[in-house]
Amino acid sequence: MALKKLSKEKVGEALAELSKFRLIAPAKSDDVVVFKQISDPAEAYLEYGNSTVPPKKFAFPQTETLFRFVTGSPDLTAKNVEEEGTTVIFGLRPCDARAMAIVDKLFSWDFDDPYYLKRRELTTLVGMACVEPPSVNCFCTSLGGSPFGTEGLDLLLTDMGDYYLVEALTDKGEKLEETLSSQLEDAPADDEKKAKDMAAASEGKIRRSINTEGIPEKLPDLWENGLWKKVSAACLGCGICTFLCPTCHTHLRQPCPVCRSPLELHWDICPYCGYLFESEIEEEEHREEEEHRDTQRDTELHREEETEV
Repeated sequence: MALKKLSKEKVGEALAELSKFRLIAPAKSDDVVVFKQISDPAEAYLEYGNSTVPPKKFAFPQTETLFRFVTGSPDLTAKNVEEEGTTVIFGLRPCDARAMAIVDKLFSWDFDDPYYLKRRELTTLVGMACVEPPSVNCFCTSLGGSPFGTEGLDLLLTDMGDYYLVEALTDKGEKLEETLSSQLEDAPADDEKKAKDMAAASEGKIRRSINTEGIPEKLPDLWENGLWKKVSAACLGCGICTFLCPTCHTHLRQPCPVCRSPLELHWDICPYCGYLFESEIEEEEHREEEEHRDTQRDTELHREEETEV
């Protein structure tokens, strides 16, 4: 696929063109960066390291009505995800795109989730390569990722100074390039090599690493390890991890608690599972169960990584 370039002076035009879709982009909210639907290109904030909250909710909503029924009628009204139209998530980092690729496999593992998979089919991911690692705590290379990683992405942008190098990676990426044909130009012939050199340099700047060798094999024998008690002791049970972890997919499917009619999907939270709806629980029992829930959560996380690899 031929490489293109997008002048930074034309980014606003490009975003305006993409706003005919449901356009999601990083934007400032007080002192943090979050992904949100934008209609004004000026809202997009592309000079960021990484967002505080990942953009997963646009593929996997926090709350979603799956279908409705009316008492006395045998007919069900299922949600039509296609009515949401095409979504473009613009400017996400390769690690967040890779996280979506992991979740894709989970929702098509033993059962194809029609709602999630249709929404992903209608979503185009435009990534922003990390020319500089966003944080001293970045460790994507330890898990098979890369600051210039392409997994899960349809289009990758690389900051070349006064323009972005644009690389289409999938058919959806090529279609988006066609949509932006008025804003794109052919890239200089030597940009491909420059981008590869920049990718190698960026990987070399990542200092933090994690040794993951043997973790999946050792986990079954670590269930009662004292480490989990130490980890759970620091857990406040606030549930914010569900919102900040890009691969968390814990959820409930249940009737609406008010009208009991629609079947709804809600994000759930690992520390709450098993006691969220209990009215009374002994403190000692609670602590023991929390330890086990933290064990389960972290064990499942590594199983996901093993499956992904």
